[in-house]
Amino acid sequence: MPRPLWTGAISFGLVTIPVKVVSATQDHSIHFRQVHLEDLGRVRTRKVCELDGEALSQDEIGKGYELSKEQTVPITDEELDRIPLPTAKAIEIVAFVDADSVDPIRISDSYYLAIDGKVAEKPYTLLRRALERSDKVAVAKFAWHNRERLGLLRVREGAIVLHSMRWPDEIRSPESLAPRQVELDDDEIERAVQLTDTMALDSISGFRDTYRDALEELLTAKSEGKELPEPTEGEEPEEGKVVDLMAALNASVEAAKESRGEGGGGEATVHEMRPRKKTASKKQAAPSGRTTTGRRTGASKKTTGRQAGAGKTAGTKKTAAAKRTTAKKTAVTQRTARKRSAS
Repeated sequence: MPRPLWTGAISFGLVTIPVKVVSATQDHSIHFRQVHLEDLGRVRTRKVCELDGEALSQDEIGKGYELSKEQTVPITDEELDRIPLPTAKAIEIVAFVDADSVDPIRISDSYYLAIDGKVAEKPYTLLRRALERSDKVAVAKFAWHNRERLGLLRVREGAIVLHSMRWPDEIRSPESLAPRQVELDDDEIERAVQLTDTMALDSISGFRDTYRDALEELLTAKSEGKELPEPTEGEEPEEGKVVDLMAALNASVEAAKESRGEGGGGEATVHEMRPRKKTASKKQAAPSGRTTTGRRTGASKKTTGRQAGAGKTAGTKKTAAAKRTTAKKTAVTQRTARKRSAS
């Protein structure tokens, strides 16, 4: 188990659960050091006072809040620790909500909550079972690094996870970022939805950091004196080029099908598209992907179908009338024959 980052307790009504907070994630990024290019000596950052130019050790450095350019108020860790915070050593659950009601943009870092001693086993299991059965997540407050934070508790593979969350006023509004009015055809939207269905996955666990793999390959080659791997060249997008959106969607769907081994059929291409010219009447414009000839052909087929149906109906009526006439003649003949035999 990794080293605990924080110890305290979950406050669940009148229930207290001693826990230890451990990191739920690992950093696999490759880190570089700043070095002197001439002799590869490490370059270190020195903390220097801007007034006297002296390099300072860590025990000579404290905190201060700048009220103005001329006035700074010093503050110590002991003074910060004495601030009255009810959540100083507790993760206090304040509400339970549906998981879908939480905007993912508010979720920050993630941590596992491990039990701290045998006494925590039963209440820990009780909270976990309650979260699982209710299909809800718990909203909690906790203090960490001298500030109160908002958290989210949920269950993952039998363990309770604490997600650190941002306060509502820490989320910027995207109001001015998205385009306001854009004309789209229904066919384009439907094709985009088809693309999302084609690219849908049940899990994203199979993804990996290909850049990190390539970087490790580069470092291995350099350390062993081998030839460096050739770079992969990508196509640079042309700025200002108008692309046929429908053709691009079609090509994307076909590519997604081929990547899944479904096969696509013919080759799909992306065509350069000239900007549309505004017409006098939108009702007279042919829908995307359909032509006037196509409509005429469809109308002709419908007319031919109706004529054929009418011919069949007329023929059926004539046949039925002929059968009724034959039946009447047969009945008259039989009655005449019976009268003659009686006389």
